[in-house]
Order: sequence, then C-alpha cells, then structure tokens
Amino acid sequence: MSEKGPLAGLVVADFSRILAGPYATMLLADLGATVIKVEGPSGDDTRTWMPPVRDGISTYYLGINRNKRSIALDLKNEADLADARELAHRADVMIENFRPGGLRRFGLDYDTVAAANEKIVYASISGFGPGQGASLPGYDLMVQAISGLMSLTGDPEGSPYRAGISVFDVMAGMHANIGILSALHHRAATGRGQHVEVNLLSSALSGLVNHSSGFVAGGTVPFRMGNAHPSLFPYEPLPTADGELIVIAGNDGQFRKLCQVLDLPGLPDDPRFGRNQDRTANREALRPLLVERLATRTKDEWFKDLIAAGVPCAPINTIDGGVAFAEEVGLDPVVTTGGVPGIRNPITFSETRPRYELPPPGLDEHGEEIRKWLRS
Repeated sequence: MSEKGPLAGLVVADFSRILAGPYATMLLADLGATVIKVEGPSGDDTRTWMPPVRDGISTYYLGINRNKRSIALDLKNEADLADARELAHRADVMIENFRPGGLRRFGLDYDTVAAANEKIVYASISGFGPGQGASLPGYDLMVQAISGLMSLTGDPEGSPYRAGISVFDVMAGMHANIGILSALHHRAATGRGQHVEVNLLSSALSGLVNHSSGFVAGGTVPFRMGNAHPSLFPYEPLPTADGELIVIAGNDGQFRKLCQVLDLPGLPDDPRFGRNQDRTANREALRPLLVERLATRTKDEWFKDLIAAGVPCAPINTIDGGVAFAEEVGLDPVVTTGGVPGIRNPITFSETRPRYELPPPGLDEHGEEIRKWLRS
C-alpha cells in the first residue's frame, strides 16, 4: 500500500481561511496533495477562536489544518504579492473564499491566474454566489437562517435553533472538493483547467434534500417537528427506563421486528399501524404504546436486543461517547500527527492510504522554505 496518498504530486495554493476552505484543503492534504496555506500577517481567524485550546493553540484551528505548510503573505506588500502570484502560477489547484471579486485587485482572480496558468483548477467558495449576493458576508449561521434550516430545527412550540456545527461550511467544503476532483479529471483528458464555484446557500438547498424537494416538487413548506420525522414513525428518540433511545422503523419489516422485541405482537396487524403511512398518520396513538414497553428496561438493554433483531436504534451520546463507540466498532477514529491528536480522514483506500505527516502549522512556519522555492 502506498504511503504517498492518491493525490501525491498535486500542489494546492490555499488562499482560504476559517472553515469551508481549510476543511476542504485538509482533506486534499490528507490524501497526499502538497497544500501551501497562505495567511495574512495576523494569521487565519480560527487561530484566535478559543476556548478550547491545546498547548495554547485553538483546537478549532488544529481540527482543520493538518498536513499543510504555512506562509504568511501581506498582499499589500509588493514582494509578498509577487510570491503569491508565483504560487498561483505554479499550483495545480487554487482555492479561495474571499468575497467574490475580492482578489481581482491583487491579480489573483481566476481570469488573471488562468491567463498565466491555463491548467489551474481554481475553486471559489462564497456565501451567496457571485451575482447579487456577492456583497453579503458568507457566515454559516446566516445561511442556516436564510436557507430555512433553522425553521426545521428545534421544538415545534419553541424558537428555531442552529445546527450544532457549521453544517453548510462543511458541506460546501466537500462540494468544493467534488468540483476540484471533477475538474482535475477533465483536465487530465483535455489539458485545460477551469473555474469551480461553490456557495453555501446552494449547498444548503441541495443538502436540505427531502425538505427542499418537498417544497419545489410538492408545494409543501415544512416546519420544525422537534426530533420527529415528517414521513416516518417511529424515527425519533423515545424514553426508556434510564434515558432516551433513538428508535427507527424505516420500513414495515423493521416495525414488525420492533414489535416482536417489545412483545407487542398485535400492533403490526392493527390497521392503524400496519403500513408506514398509517403509523405516520397515527403516531400520537402509537407512541404511548411503544413508550410504555420501552420504560421497562434501560436504553443499553434495549439497544443490545433491538440491534440483534435488526432494528435500527442508538443511544444519544455526547462527543466522548461517539468517539468511544467508533473505537469500539474498530474505526480507530483518532490519529496523532506530530503530537497533535485529530480525527482520522473519513475515507479509506485499498491501495493509497491517507497520510498524517505534518501537524497544523504555526503561522509562517514554512515561509522561508516556500519563498526559496518560489524564487528559484
């Protein structure tokens, strides 16, 4: 098995900061690409986003910047700008998340870079695209609000809630990588690079999947239902003797197995509950029948027996429990890179494994080395 990674040999000029871009470039770096992280003199904003910290460094920054090399460049400085342009001219991939058009005044926009480097795959990530939304700041929380996600999250009688992570930043970063890899495949066939554009709002509307489809195809505007699912039941947390357990019956067969384990053999033949659409329509009648039985045992006891019977279910863990369970099922989720623990790249390969060589870099840690290379 190769230790170089499937993207070995690619040079990525990373002019992004905060989350969407750095997450995307870390995944590329894990897979072997040489990623050069270009930071302003004060560094990536996430260097100061703390707590929590490890050895005085923001864990937010640490979580999305391993396997990169850092150079600090002040684009208002003539020599630094020349280095930035040279990096863009030598790179296979350039990724940036300035406001649309923000790099034009430095000669680092797609048209200018591509004129000197026709093979460049240039990826831009913005909040709302290059059109009329170009002037809007691209914060994930804004997009969670504007896209409709927050209207779906929270108690039906309470206030809307944001997701617990910057979900659309992460999604846009992954969409950017899909675009980059697709453009590289096209370049391999044609010799031509291209401009890949991703924006958080488009990623959000795509990622809302059944909800956005329910509106555009069915004319239905969904609203928050707490932990309930609009089209399935049970598909939510239900109380047991010592806490809540996620219980899922994704089809009629799973519901029959659930009832067998709960010793409720008559429910699948009750016309109110026999089919998924019946259970969904009559969820308020069905829920207390399930809860009454679940209350007789602990969540771990039910988890063991339901999983053994083929019924999807899960205890609701905190993050430490999630990492522990991943370890228990053999996913080996934590890797240490240069003394810094982090979460393993989620992709496995049979031939070209991800690498974990460089810890998240200090500001301008590799500046001298990179400048020497650019000026040679």
